[in-house]
Amino acid sequence: MNQIRFYKVVIFINSLVPLALLGWDWYQNKLGANPVEFLTRTTGMLTLVFLLISLAVTPLRKLTGLQWLIQFRRMLGLYAFFYGFLHLLTYIWFDRTFNLKGTIQDIYARPFIAVGMFSFFLLVPLAITSTKAWIKRLGGKRWARLHKLVYVAAIGGVVHFWMLVKSDTRLPIRFAFVLAILLGSRLVIKQLKHKTPSRTLMPPA
Repeated sequence: MNQIRFYKVVIFINSLVPLALLGWDWYQNKLGANPVEFLTRTTGMLTLVFLLISLAVTPLRKLTGLQWLIQFRRMLGLYAFFYGFLHLLTYIWFDRTFNLKGTIQDIYARPFIAVGMFSFFLLVPLAITSTKAWIKRLGGKRWARLHKLVYVAAIGGVVHFWMLVKSDTRLPIRFAFVLAILLGSRLVIKQLKHKTPSRTLMPPA
């Protein structure tokens, strides 16, 4: 139990390191010629990274039998939501200056923004219902069905990134490849579920 708490603290602190580095570079005026674009793209990338890491927990747990890994999924998912919120806030604040009419017009003019917003808002109910209390309130099956929306959000996030970059799509394609592996692994694991006995291993001391 103490090891789990230690790992949670390590993950919590390290997940804040990118934000700290962004803040430091901002303070030092080292965000490049277009700081708003740099902030927006970096927070968007971090959102996708944490989404993919959180999606990797379940297949990794099932393939290795390390059941305690599941205890880190909620934190990683909440960090994905957190960086997604910063991504949206950066756009609304620095790019649109909280101009609602201008934001709506921009969404119509640039569909990739609508895809990104849709994907983010799918994460909102998942973040709200991420606690044990909500699992009990909704029931395990309904909660699990609701949280499958994370797959749609992740796909939408990759599509949003792909639509944004337009010409050089190498990085979005890499994200799409990793996401395809993570989603495909779930299908493979279902096929192997009844053939491979599960193991419950304790974290290393």
